[in-house]
Amino acid sequence: MEITGLDWLAQAAPDPAAFREQWERTGLGLVLLPAGRHWDVLSVPARLGRPAADLLGAGACGPVLADFGDEHVGFLVPVGTAARWIGTGVRCVGEGTWVVVPHPDRRGGGVRWLVPPDGTGRLSDPVLLELALHEAAAALGDR
Repeated sequence: MEITGLDWLAQAAPDPAAFREQWERTGLGLVLLPAGRHWDVLSVPARLGRPAADLLGAGACGPVLADFGDEHVGFLVPVGTAARWIGTGVRCVGEGTWVVVPHPDRRGGGVRWLVPPDGTGRLSDPVLLELALHEAAAALGDR
């Protein structure tokens, strides 16, 4: 049986079955999932995050969220990354916090996936993400 992005996200919920039922009942809305169970989130300003996601490319970039106002981009990274990350302007979301997550098939405004989860469990590598963020920042400085 193939694991979908929804299946993968459901694994992070305290009760995966109830989580899936809620999403099926409410359609393509938003839900809260706990960070720090299967992934952490590093949220960066979109002016850096979007180019960094492009630099990482499809092979190295895990799921990426965009917030309501397109001001921030959130990279799903391995558990524990938020506790160790040091960086100006980066919001680290790990254990003990919750994240608003859209349905993986949702399109449109509001919180949405720039790179939706595909069910493989791939997350953004923090080392590669840091390099991509530095490169994106350098490119902004060259303008």
